[in-house]
Amino acid sequence: MSEQENDIEYGTKAESAEQYTESDIQVLEGLEAVRKRPGMYIGSTTVRGLHHLVYEIVDNSIDEALAGRCDTITVIIHGDNSITVEDNGAGIPVGIHEKMGIPTVEVVHTILHAGGKFGGKGYSVSGGLHGVGASVVNALSEYLEVEVMRDNKVYHQRYERGKTVTKLTVIGESDHTGTRTTFKPDPEIFEETVYSYDTLLTRFREMAFLNGGVKIILRDDRAEQPLEEILYYEGGIKSYVEWLNRKENPLHPQVIYVAGKKDDEYAEIAMQYNDSVVENVHSYANNINTHEGGTHLTGFRTAITKVFNDYGRKYKYLKDNDKNLAGEDVREGLTAIISVKLHEPQFEGQTKEKLGNGEMRYLVEKVISDKLSSFLEENPQVAKAVFDKCLLAARAREAARAARENIRRKGGLESTSLPGKLSDCSDKNPENCEIYIVEGDSAGGSAKQGRDRRIQAILPLWGKMLNVEKTRIDKVYTNEKLLPVIIALGANVGPDFDVTKLRYHKVVIMADADVDGSHIRMLLLTFFFRYMRPLIEEGYLYLAQPPLFKIVKNKEVLHAYDDAELAKILNEKGWKNDKGVVIQRYKGLGEMMPDELWETTMHPEKRKILRVTLEDAAAANEIFSDLMGEKVIPRKDFINENAKFAENIDV
Repeated sequence: MSEQENDIEYGTKAESAEQYTESDIQVLEGLEAVRKRPGMYIGSTTVRGLHHLVYEIVDNSIDEALAGRCDTITVIIHGDNSITVEDNGAGIPVGIHEKMGIPTVEVVHTILHAGGKFGGKGYSVSGGLHGVGASVVNALSEYLEVEVMRDNKVYHQRYERGKTVTKLTVIGESDHTGTRTTFKPDPEIFEETVYSYDTLLTRFREMAFLNGGVKIILRDDRAEQPLEEILYYEGGIKSYVEWLNRKENPLHPQVIYVAGKKDDEYAEIAMQYNDSVVENVHSYANNINTHEGGTHLTGFRTAITKVFNDYGRKYKYLKDNDKNLAGEDVREGLTAIISVKLHEPQFEGQTKEKLGNGEMRYLVEKVISDKLSSFLEENPQVAKAVFDKCLLAARAREAARAARENIRRKGGLESTSLPGKLSDCSDKNPENCEIYIVEGDSAGGSAKQGRDRRIQAILPLWGKMLNVEKTRIDKVYTNEKLLPVIIALGANVGPDFDVTKLRYHKVVIMADADVDGSHIRMLLLTFFFRYMRPLIEEGYLYLAQPPLFKIVKNKEVLHAYDDAELAKILNEKGWKNDKGVVIQRYKGLGEMMPDELWETTMHPEKRKILRVTLEDAAAANEIFSDLMGEKVIPRKDFINENAKFAENIDV
């Protein structure tokens, strides 16, 4: 026990008992628990949680579509950032609930774990496993109004911060059925209440692909010219794969589609190979993106590897003395969607990111084993094109293994043989440690002198490094710029990467605030995304934010991190037209003295630092392919579309 811990004074057992009484036990009634701990239900109160509210309501409409009662869903972002979601489903029941004694629509919106997805006959397949969707949205909204079109009538009820404020009343007649929900997120709960049209568009495009034949309309009324997108794909997940591969060079024009069913369980898989070295596989269960995979993804990976090895042996692509193809060989350049539908999905927690139903593994394995094998037999030209690519991938993997073993023999991958340029920290607990990957020896020198040597390690890099988007992993092991990063982090790379062995729980990219610095950041981000993705998924990757300006008047020194902050400081200080003010724009980190770099960029309590997060793997994959891939046209298109957002670009 440390000295600091010894200084803590603990009360006696008797004193503790007196302080812990019946009055300390709180009972949160109704939806108070949701408002007290919103993160338990929607993940966070950031913009991610904000958008999750919309997804919960739309998911209910999608469940209506899965039940065969709905084919059109409309989502509208209003000028005040309130949201309306309308569907043409059956409409939420409005009769008095037998057990609760209030209208059923009110039960759905005011009582947790109340819904039609707990064994009733309303839904055979549903994503809303826990029945908390509508009630949680209601609890976290400034207000929510629901209109139900049912029985030739329009019913209306209003709630405020989860509490019912009007009785369910009939406000009109209707010749169709459905539910219209309008809500406004509560600013008392959310850090930000402005919705992103692009974020919602990405999500709903995904939903439209996964539910072929369902039309989702997204409209944004906030702009002078309202934006509207109609998302409708008859081809379902086959169209999804075509869309994901639209900027790639497919090895075969036809998307391979296989499907199978057992009792109430259904699995469909669409897949197509392209000439890239990137695997782009996404799995879903009841329309929910299972980011962490699960049994259906395991079944797919196991079966596809076996199918290709069996086919290779049968048709002599693999000789008697050849090793079997590994899973990563078979999946290189593969774009695939695995979508399963089942009556009682078992997810890990409310975030539903991993499927646990064991039976889905065997169903997916059987579908792939039977139907993919038949496809390859019937399409030998496609099989040959794919197999040639798999064999190339296998040779690259073997080359990578040889390079890795060569480095390991020399002690290069062991923690006892760290890179020569690394200035390590003294603390060995990864939870306390952070490493700055710094652009250039000059900035690296300042960082080494200015750092907290106990918890901060410095690894300077020099020059441009390998663009891994354009190469296989065997080249990574022999790259003199990337190898020090791999060795310093201590968790290996690619399929061997083990995040539990990471030597630092903060990996900070620190580069100049100019074009070259942006390029360095992008190259490193590409590397981490492609070969160390858990580093991002677990929240260990950060971007340092060095200041752009130094403002000096007399002996007062201030720093500004962008033009807006510079203008704000000058206005607040009354220095706007003061000739005694000296403004220096930093050209690079190397210009800063060690103490200056520490105070502005590295001091844990004063610095600005951005955590790199992964909201949408498919969208991130596309951005990296566009910006860092071989094709020029997608990169030009991206630049043309986004040039208006560029700031502080040095020419």
